[in-house]
Amino acid sequence: MKENRQPDQTACRPDDLSINRQADRPSGRQVPPFPLLSIVATPVGNLADLAPRALDALRNAELIASEDTRRTWGLLTAHNIPRPVMISYREGNEDRAGETIVRVLRAGRRVALCSDGGYPGISDPGYRLVRRVVEEQIPFTVLPGASAVHLALVYSGLPTSSYTFKGFPPRKPGALRRFFADEAAQPHTLICFESPFRIHATLQAAREVLGNRQATVCLELTKQFERIERGWLDALVETFSGKPPKGEATLVFAGCNPKLTASALDETRPHDIS
Repeated sequence: MKENRQPDQTACRPDDLSINRQADRPSGRQVPPFPLLSIVATPVGNLADLAPRALDALRNAELIASEDTRRTWGLLTAHNIPRPVMISYREGNEDRAGETIVRVLRAGRRVALCSDGGYPGISDPGYRLVRRVVEEQIPFTVLPGASAVHLALVYSGLPTSSYTFKGFPPRKPGALRRFFADEAAQPHTLICFESPFRIHATLQAAREVLGNRQATVCLELTKQFERIERGWLDALVETFSGKPPKGEATLVFAGCNPKLTASALDETRPHDIS
């Protein structure tokens, strides 16, 4: 779920698959009879969280497409998987990389798509590849695994029956306020990702627009220094007013529910929901 990723220069060349571009280009639309493309959910922190089916898909893939091949190579190394051919599939090169992936699939080769952590396609350009293979009727399978969204939702202790995930909030103050204003009257729990450097500004905007609601900040999920901060927004704004913490954050906000929002009278009293 990373933002502003730099181009990855370490990826292997897909030509290492010895696929001749002209010879293997079909004259008509040839569709593999069974899924050769695996959409692989990878650990959001702890590398031991890689699911068995995902492990098999990565081990058997002839091409792995990932956001940052260096990070994926670290995952493969941790699980003793020999390095296959790898390409970077990230924001900015998804069209070119997508062409390569589709060409390799039509040549009958196994491909795995993964992100730096969590599900490809969730706040990630992988959804564009999924749309393309759906449109071209190329079969694929999704292999489940870790999700920062669901981990944070459960950790928050807020209602789980209805929730909305909105990716990364905008950076500009006006757009950030509108981001929360669109959800202010909604009853469902709101979840978003955020950079550690913008947690305070985002919490402050949420406090101003949503009122003093219950919320949770999740940092370094599944890692050694995992940190979960629950409380009312006014307290969380104060907690994160100093030096930015380490690690990307997942923020969870209560929906429009009187039981989860402090009234004007309540705001004069101390709160603790830990």
